[in-house]
Amino acid sequence: MRWALVKVCVAVTTMVVVAFAVPLGLVIKEMARDRAFSNAERQAAAIAPALSITTDREQLEWVVASAGSDDGMAVHIPASDGAKAVDIGRQHAAAKDIATTRSIGRASTAEVPGGSILLQPTALSSGEIAVVEVYVPESEVSNGVGTAWAVLAAVGVALIVGSVAVADRLGVRMVQPAQRLVEGAHELGEGKLGARVPEEGPTELRLAAVAFNSMADQVVQLLANERELAADLSHRLRTPLTVLRLNTASLGDGPAAEQTRAAVAQLEREVDTIIRTARESKPQTAAVIGAGCDASEVVRERMDFWSALAEDEGRKVRVAGVDRPVRIPVARADLVAALDALLGNVFRHTPEGTAFAVDVHNSEDAVIVLVSDAGPGILDPGAAMARGKGSGNDGSTGLGLDIVRRLAETTGGDVRIGSSVLGGTEVRIWIQLDGRAPVRRGHRGSVRRRRRGMGVSRV
Repeated sequence: MRWALVKVCVAVTTMVVVAFAVPLGLVIKEMARDRAFSNAERQAAAIAPALSITTDREQLEWVVASAGSDDGMAVHIPASDGAKAVDIGRQHAAAKDIATTRSIGRASTAEVPGGSILLQPTALSSGEIAVVEVYVPESEVSNGVGTAWAVLAAVGVALIVGSVAVADRLGVRMVQPAQRLVEGAHELGEGKLGARVPEEGPTELRLAAVAFNSMADQVVQLLANERELAADLSHRLRTPLTVLRLNTASLGDGPAAEQTRAAVAQLEREVDTIIRTARESKPQTAAVIGAGCDASEVVRERMDFWSALAEDEGRKVRVAGVDRPVRIPVARADLVAALDALLGNVFRHTPEGTAFAVDVHNSEDAVIVLVSDAGPGILDPGAAMARGKGSGNDGSTGLGLDIVRRLAETTGGDVRIGSSVLGGTEVRIWIQLDGRAPVRRGHRGSVRRRRRGMGVSRV
């Protein structure tokens, strides 16, 4: 691109120089010719007064000598009244040219070897027409033309060189951002997701850099979404795995039972490995407009699923607030995953026979889903939430609470962990219905007042 721009500028500048320099050079040549013939006319005019007074040869020779040189001027007087024709000075013109000038009665020019001549007719006192001839050599016609042409050529060359320099600088200004854009594209293609391009240069390239950086951000976000989706899908396998692990306890002893328990344990470890490998933080995305489900229906369905296992382990189950439809702006699959994650934690981290409950509270602007149990509780809720954001330890991937937290935050809500009325842990999912900003920790007082107004238990 850089050299193409230079070539274009050279071609355009050369055309402009030729278009102006050639006519200007011809004008200069013509001006030099006019100047030479103007001088010749002045010399011829200096002889006219003398010819109107006398035709004496000696006097005329003196006048010619004083006006010019014998080599450059001549006077041709025709014969009259018996007097012979008189020719003074060196003649360069042909006789027919002199006769033609005398007959037409006006000045004329003619080309002769070595230059040109000016033939100027002058009336004599006798009524005859004398012709004054002034020789103009070629050197006088072209005097100064060569120098003027050289100056024009130098100016033209300087303009071309200057245009090359300017085009080169402009080319660098255009090419460097383009090269950086190409390098950034190569780096992004090689998997360097942090590759970005400086947003500088001409407007078009600056816009291209902005578009490239936006595209790179989108690629990074899409990859993060894919990894997070893989982690979420893998985490959803934890629910049936929990059921399998608990059911293997009833198989008794024996090689087959031990192999089954070992296989389930190995599968759990593999799923944990997949989740930890695929997981990566990313900016939260907004909830899909128009997506939603009936929270009451989802809770009833999942509780029917977990009730069978709860009955096997002797756990008391209570469900409240699901007697009427409760619409929330959350996809059904996401709510199912969040409930399964919390209920799976109850079965995984509390002893058999521990009771648990799920309550749904609905208001004009929010829905609260409470999952509580009568277990030993969580000594450090802050650490549990931090683990839910990704540390993952103590045999947990850390994604259970993370799935719940993301579900709530996509609606503008949040998640809280506290003590339940059953004596154990209570996980409170606040789902915003009006799309307002997420509830922050600094506003917990107002949140508590609103929740107490809905009959929700104390944190």
